[in-house]
Amino acid sequence: MRAVVQRVDGARVVVDGETVGEIVGEGLCVLVGVTHDDTAAKAAQLARKLWSVRILDGEKSCSDAGAPLLVVSQFTLYGDARKGRRPTWQAAAPGPVAEPLVDEVVAQLRALGAEVATGRFGAQMKVSLTNDGPFTVLLEV
Repeated sequence: MRAVVQRVDGARVVVDGETVGEIVGEGLCVLVGVTHDDTAAKAAQLARKLWSVRILDGEKSCSDAGAPLLVVSQFTLYGDARKGRRPTWQAAAPGPVAEPLVDEVVAQLRALGAEVATGRFGAQMKVSLTNDGPFTVLLEV
């Protein structure tokens, strides 16, 4: 699993003009990509990392600050554009594999006590955020 994690001061996801997920104030916007060999155990590991990574103001984690997370599925994180002009998506897991694993990341975060908003899997989403810093990291488990 791969995640692009951005420290934000608010973020939201809109689908067909409707806000489907939103966090207000300090938190993390997390784009999650799934590849073929990912498992529920990796989803749990990613959730623990997201909940405890110290990248908020004052080197705090979401668990320290009680900060929310916005989790959005993002198959394009496994795109490969090294050859030619069009990326390939072969490393990205198909929807029936990826969706339950993204859901598992969210479920594990909630089990840890996190407030989690989400996008809508497979939808054409508009993600807007205020990157605080800017501060962006890549996590892989």
